[in-house]
Amino acid sequence: MTIRTVFALAIFLLGNLGFSQAPSLSENSQVSVLTCATGDQLYSKFGHTAIRVQDPILGIDVVYNYGTFDFDQPNFYLNFVKGKMIYSLSRRSFDNFLFEYELEKRWVKEQILDLTLPQKNQFLVFLENNYLPENRDYLYDPLLNNCSSITGDILEELYGDAIVFSGSHLEKRYTFRQLVRQYLNINSWSAFGIDLAFGSVVDRKGTVREHMFPPYYTMYQLNNTTIGDKPLVKRERTVLDYAEHEQNGYFPLSPLFWFSLFLIFVGVITYLDLRHKTRSRWLDFSMLLISGLIGLILLILWVATDHTSTPYNYNIFWAFPLNLAVAFILIFQPKLPDWTPRYFVVALILIGLVILLWIFRVQSFSPVLIPLLMAMVIRYWYILRCYRLKF
Repeated sequence: MTIRTVFALAIFLLGNLGFSQAPSLSENSQVSVLTCATGDQLYSKFGHTAIRVQDPILGIDVVYNYGTFDFDQPNFYLNFVKGKMIYSLSRRSFDNFLFEYELEKRWVKEQILDLTLPQKNQFLVFLENNYLPENRDYLYDPLLNNCSSITGDILEELYGDAIVFSGSHLEKRYTFRQLVRQYLNINSWSAFGIDLAFGSVVDRKGTVREHMFPPYYTMYQLNNTTIGDKPLVKRERTVLDYAEHEQNGYFPLSPLFWFSLFLIFVGVITYLDLRHKTRSRWLDFSMLLISGLIGLILLILWVATDHTSTPYNYNIFWAFPLNLAVAFILIFQPKLPDWTPRYFVVALILIGLVILLWIFRVQSFSPVLIPLLMAMVIRYWYILRCYRLKF
C-alpha cells in the first residue's frame, strides 16, 4: 500500500468514522500546540491557540481549532448579547490553517509535546471524540473558557495529577482586566468599550491556570509545565516568522481626544451660560440621555445576561440609568423641579464613589473617562447653581 493510499484512508477515517475509528498513531507522530500572533482585527487582538496532530507514516497533518464561530448560526447576535456564545471545534489540514496567517503576516510558533505513544493516541481519541457533531459545540467564555484556556483543561482531563502547572515564570499575578489591557491600546475605542462593559469581577487576580486565557500566556505556561517528572514541551520552533503587529492609533480619532474636546466644550458653554444667566437645556439633555442609555445597557449586562465578566459594574454610578428619565423631565419642564438638588447631589456623590472605588482597587476604570467625568461634574454643579438662582 502506497503512502498516498494510506493518507487517503487516514483522512477518510478521521473525517467520517469519528473517534471510535481513530487510527493508531505511529512512533513518528507528534502532538503540538500552535500559538498564533495577534492580528489587526479586534477578534484577533489576543492571538490564537490550536492543536496540531501529525504523523508522516500515516500521512496525517491536521489542526484542531476550538476558536471557530459562525455568524450565520441561528440567533448568533442575540446569543452574543445574552452571553450564550456557542463556539465549535473545527478540524482542517495544517496547510489550510497556516494559509490565513501567512496571508495576514502573523507569526506562528509550535511547541511539540513530550508525550508517550499511548498518551498521543489518548490525545487524538479525545480530540476526535470532541469533534463528533454532538460534542463539538461548547459555551464560549472570553476569559474562562476559550480556545486557549481549553488547552489546560484538556491536559488536566487527560493526564490528571501528572500535569503540574508552575507559576514561576510569572513576574506577578495579574487581574483579568490587566491581562486584557496588555493586548489593547488603552486609548482606543475597543479598549474603552471593553473596560466599560467589564464589571469589578474581572479586577481579581487570576490563578496560574486562569492566566492561560490569552494565547501568549498559554505558550509561556506550557514551557513551565511538567508531565510526570519531565518538561511537557520537548522542543519548540517557529513555523512562520513575522514581526509582531504594531498598534498605531491616530490620536484625533481616539476617545481621549474626543472626551477632552467635550470637556473643553462643556467648560465654554457653562461659562457662557453663567455670563448670560441661562441654562443650555440641550446640553444637559444630551449628557443625561447618553449617560442614562449607557447605564441601562450596563445594568442589563449585569443582571439580565449570562456574561461572567459584566456583573458588579460600578460604571453605572456615573452612567446612572435614572438619568434617562431625568433627561426628558428637565428638557420639558419650564423650571427645575424641587427634587433637583437632591438628585444632582446624589449624582455628584456617586461620581465621587467611582473615584474611591478606583483608588481602593475595587474596580479599575478606563483612564480616558477622566475628562468625561470632569465634564459631568461641571454640568451637575451648574444645574444645582441654576436651581438656587432660579433660572
